[in-house]
Amino acid sequence: MSFRTRLTSFFVVIVVVPMAAMAFLVFRLIDDSQSGKADARANGVAGVARSIYASASTQASLQARTLARELALVPVAQLPGRTSRLGGEARLARVTVRVGGTIVAAVGTRTAIAPGIAVVTGSTGRPIRTFAVSQLTAEQYAHELAGPGIQVVVRSGASVLASTLPATTARSLPARHGTVTVGSRSYRLATTGPGLAGFGTSRVDVLILSDEAVSGSVAADRLLAAVFIAGFLVLAFFFSLLSSRALQSQLSRFLDAARRLAGGDFSSPVPTAGRDEFALLGEEFNTMSRQLERRLDELEQERSRVRESIRRIGEAFASGLDRQALLELALRTAMDATDAQHGRVSARESAAEPLTEAGHVGRLADVETPIHEAERRALSAGGVGQATADGVHIASVALGPIVPGGPAHGVITVCREDHFSDDDLELLRTLAAQATLAMANVNLHHDIQRQAITDDLTGLATHGHFQQLLSAEMEEVRRYRYPVGLIMLDIDDFKSVNDVYGHQQGDLVLRAVANALRETSRDVDVAARYGGEELALILPHTDLAGAYEMAERARTAIESLAIPLTDGQEALRVTASAGAASSSEGDKNELIAAADGALYVAKREGKNRTVKAEPRTANVVGGE
Repeated sequence: MSFRTRLTSFFVVIVVVPMAAMAFLVFRLIDDSQSGKADARANGVAGVARSIYASASTQASLQARTLARELALVPVAQLPGRTSRLGGEARLARVTVRVGGTIVAAVGTRTAIAPGIAVVTGSTGRPIRTFAVSQLTAEQYAHELAGPGIQVVVRSGASVLASTLPATTARSLPARHGTVTVGSRSYRLATTGPGLAGFGTSRVDVLILSDEAVSGSVAADRLLAAVFIAGFLVLAFFFSLLSSRALQSQLSRFLDAARRLAGGDFSSPVPTAGRDEFALLGEEFNTMSRQLERRLDELEQERSRVRESIRRIGEAFASGLDRQALLELALRTAMDATDAQHGRVSARESAAEPLTEAGHVGRLADVETPIHEAERRALSAGGVGQATADGVHIASVALGPIVPGGPAHGVITVCREDHFSDDDLELLRTLAAQATLAMANVNLHHDIQRQAITDDLTGLATHGHFQQLLSAEMEEVRRYRYPVGLIMLDIDDFKSVNDVYGHQQGDLVLRAVANALRETSRDVDVAARYGGEELALILPHTDLAGAYEMAERARTAIESLAIPLTDGQEALRVTASAGAASSSEGDKNELIAAADGALYVAKREGKNRTVKAEPRTANVVGGE
């Protein structure tokens, strides 16, 4: 096949076929432009609809909380009347009040939407009250969104709450995107997405219909596009004929020059003659050759800079305290440094735990076996291990040991299609050394942090951490007005245990009592060593009766303990006294003083008992 025939075929493939496809797409785009505009307008209004609905719901939530505060303690029989009066004064579209699972009051129109919810959690014997409030009706919402060329339908299930279209048409509309026809007009349909929250379990669907009016200029646009594409094809064909003649005379010279460049010979430039396009192309070819030679030198310098950057990144590892982020960064850096396509990093939490995967990049299932082999070699040698399977080359590097002579922190594995050079392996070793130092810093930081908040002897929270947690809890109490309980517990006659049996036995008693307190408390409770043999327990969302019951449970558990003596001959039994208090006022110092005072009363009345503090506030919790 001649060069001219090949060029003609090439012209057909790269010009005629793409231009035919472009013509088809242009005509389709012209036809779809009006639909696209309608879609954009409908989706824009749908976005505004979601924002208005969310804003109305937020405002209704504020009204619901206000109404909840007014009706929180009103008797159930008075709720319908009080709800009707307050709803009218606030000009609310709809209000419902649910006590337990029963609606006891429902005021306003059933077409109200965008409700706000407030819940009042009652004390013992008082059921939960739920207040649902709406300030917006579906009709107001639909007319606020509707405009020129925009129709709005608000539905709940099969019921039409409001519509700017006839009700029969609104019910028959599909709840999906696309084109719908209403009468003689076509609309593009958009929705606000998943059903919006309504009253109870009902969901509200909002349909936006944008008028799909097709412009009369489509035919003219098609004609103009056809003329432009035909003209382009004629010019391209004419130019290809001229170019083929010139290319045939110049092809051999460029082919020889290209072969020299392919062999790495940059010393012989392409010969140029005259000032035609091929002469200019020859000059550009020579310029490219010189630039390519410089670029190779620059790439070598860039590789040196990459090595230095990796070393700097490794040094930055030492200041990081996020273990997971540190491992992921180490993996990404190793992959970038070696130009790997896949990789994973595994690590262990402590010397006694096995290695577990902490993160991976790419699909590794097909090379799982060789990866295990490379990691085994790296861990056994304490350095780099390699393996190969199905054209994939794998390199693993072990992170240093957690403790001297112990197991490695973990292992980083990278995979690529080319062999790993000695330089690549040295980079992996450098990165592993820096990552190991960073992991040691992370572990040290975590140990110091744990020691700062945990009592070494009992494993409970320290006094300082107890104060911080109680302060934070009381901040929430002042904001949401729920009760928080506090138990202060003291081991009876603990000094005599130390005097008679020694301080080691006293430590055993403290650990056993702390363990009993921890086992009898809930997951949300916080146990702390307040000082000496005095322990404390914070009880969120717990009134005085609940705090007393929890204290009695702990006291009984402690009384039943049989603590072995250090000589192993017999068991020691101890008792404890407890003071229980609760408050919903949010004053930390008063709550501690109340619990401590009750504890001293228990001591004076004979020990091994629990005493309630005097109630300070009504045990009422406000709902959100």
